[in-house]
Amino acid sequence: MIGDTPREKPIAVLMGGLSAERDVSLRTGEAVLQSLKRLGYAAFAIDAGRDLPSRLTWQQASKVFIALHGRYGEDGTVQGLLEIMQLPYTGSGVLASSMAMDKVVTKKLLVYHNQPTPAFVECTAADLVQGPLAECPPLPVVVKPAREGSTIGISLVRKEEELQPALEEALRHDELVLVEQFIAGREVTVGVLDGEALPIIEVVPEGGFYDYQAKYTAGRTEYLLPAPLESELYANLQQAAVEVFNILGCSGAARIDFMIRDDKFFCLEANTIPGMTETSLLPKAAAAAGISFDQLVERILAGAGINK
Repeated sequence: MIGDTPREKPIAVLMGGLSAERDVSLRTGEAVLQSLKRLGYAAFAIDAGRDLPSRLTWQQASKVFIALHGRYGEDGTVQGLLEIMQLPYTGSGVLASSMAMDKVVTKKLLVYHNQPTPAFVECTAADLVQGPLAECPPLPVVVKPAREGSTIGISLVRKEEELQPALEEALRHDELVLVEQFIAGREVTVGVLDGEALPIIEVVPEGGFYDYQAKYTAGRTEYLLPAPLESELYANLQQAAVEVFNILGCSGAARIDFMIRDDKFFCLEANTIPGMTETSLLPKAAAAAGISFDQLVERILAGAGINK
């Protein structure tokens, strides 16, 4: 056993939830739940709905493993609830979770801290009424909801006539939209565990764009681990991932996504609750570092706390 979590104390695994990423969260939560049970912990599942406070109290949870993705799980809201209830929880705290979930806020922080990131503008429904975006980066651009994950509502816009429909689609999922310069290059992701970078994974989608279908359709994306990068670039990416992790104030495990073009890299976003199925990217990276899935789950559990 790692840390100070007695195995007989009830541990709630929050999964499912109310976001558009519910199905992904159920898979993550089930994998975490089975891992904790293999390790001998008294773990139980809660499908996190509006009755969450009463469920946590009734089932006498001593700690909470958050396996929720998207809104009401990854955005600081459930973290705030658990702070009020004084229940230790895994992952990042309220502020880091809310900032990382908001892609516009994340990018503003990256710019402030001189971290390279693609040019961008933000857009609301009111901006659409006024006409085309005056400050839009040159095409192609990526249009995505500011506070959704799993590539939900994302579009790659190559022609001017595609911009309006892409904005309308993103606004279906969020009232704030990020319009970001498209970087044609190599996509990589860097897991960070307890402030240390894991081996880098290169993501190679079949069609050249990592959308929802490429992410969740078997065989549509190839993952290269470790990413075949020049050693200096590899080390710089790992260092940048840790810097972004610290800039946002993350805790536990996170995954930082980058694009590479001409040996220069650009940070896209940070994920404070990465997928945790046996085949998800963070566990793959951990395995390459000699950390088994069960060891990864237990290390994340060991970091559970409050007042982060």
